[in-house]
Amino acid sequence: MSYKKRAFTFVVALAAVALTACGREQPTAAVDMPPPQVGVVTVEPEPITLVTELPGRLEAVRTAQVRARVAGIVLEQTFREGSEVKAGDVLFRIDPAPLQAALNSAKAQLARAEANFKQASSRAQRFAPLVKTNAISQQDYDDAVAARDQAAAEVAAAKAAVETARLNLGYATVTAPIDGRIGRALVTEGTLVGQGEATPLAIIQQIDPLYVNLVQSSAELLRLRRALASGQLEELSPDEVKITLITEDGEEYPHPGRLLFSDISVDPTTGAVMLRAVVPNPDRFLLPGMYVRARLEQAVASNAITVPQQAVSRTGQGDTVMVVDDEGRVAVRPVQVGRAYVNRWVINAGLQPGDRVIVDGLQKIRPGIPVTPVAWRDPLQPAEPSAVGGIAAGPYPAVATSSDPATQPQAN
Repeated sequence: MSYKKRAFTFVVALAAVALTACGREQPTAAVDMPPPQVGVVTVEPEPITLVTELPGRLEAVRTAQVRARVAGIVLEQTFREGSEVKAGDVLFRIDPAPLQAALNSAKAQLARAEANFKQASSRAQRFAPLVKTNAISQQDYDDAVAARDQAAAEVAAAKAAVETARLNLGYATVTAPIDGRIGRALVTEGTLVGQGEATPLAIIQQIDPLYVNLVQSSAELLRLRRALASGQLEELSPDEVKITLITEDGEEYPHPGRLLFSDISVDPTTGAVMLRAVVPNPDRFLLPGMYVRARLEQAVASNAITVPQQAVSRTGQGDTVMVVDDEGRVAVRPVQVGRAYVNRWVINAGLQPGDRVIVDGLQKIRPGIPVTPVAWRDPLQPAEPSAVGGIAAGPYPAVATSSDPATQPQAN
């Protein structure tokens, strides 16, 4: 009996404990989670300068091929290869002895022609009064006059021969035709030059400033002109167009250039249009023939809407962004993406001023849920942004448009 009493007492105690626990206050439901926090940017129209990055080559503004203009043996080279020369500086000396002899011979021919002219002129002068009195025949007088004129022509020819011989003698001293930097000598002392052809001796190039020959695809040019015609973009005047060079090592050249002209025809072999710019080169840092990329300002969008690139989801079905609507909920908005601007996309259609576009926190949201928007700050914060209007695709840049999603970075 004592065993049964103890078991009964234990059961009663357990029931009392259970009743006591049930009497305590217990939570009836889980605590509601707050809406997720997302970083947003409020889009507003702003003026931006759109820049296209184009490939190009540097070319000397002036190039002079120094050649031997007379035949002879090179006696002396008077310049240092690779140095700067001025117009008129002596570069080579060709043996002048044969040329001096030719000049002396031409002078002798001139003296003989002048003597013959003097004799023929005196005879014609004496015959003039005689023919009037019929002391001589008209034929004799005409012969005397013709001889005088022929002698005058021989004098003129002899003077021209003297001048030619004097020029040839001057050409024996080869001088620089322009200011610039001279390259290596193409001949050495003792070389016979100018024998039947104008032998190249050296090349002088003016490399301050330099030309920049750029190529732009005709398709890109057509898109730009359509945008200008529709009023989406405003064209810059040639004086306002700024060109920044990027050298082969990826560094930005410190001296900006300016656009000179755009060609009026398309190259049928490449489908590209050539543009020429000029860039200063005071330090002789750049050299002709170098490959460069040029950031060329071509137009201004006065009321452009831009969003950070990570805010745009680019797929084959279209481009979209997530926005916070007036009720504080997430909504999907299809957009039309245009050019790239720094680390942002220019939005051609789909967004209105004042729209709040979600940039940060895209992984933890879905359409329709409420969110808590906070202002998002660009970590780059460029002090002086430069637009890049194209993305390299082969030899020419392709414009960043929504019709080419494969070339654009995907949003996180």
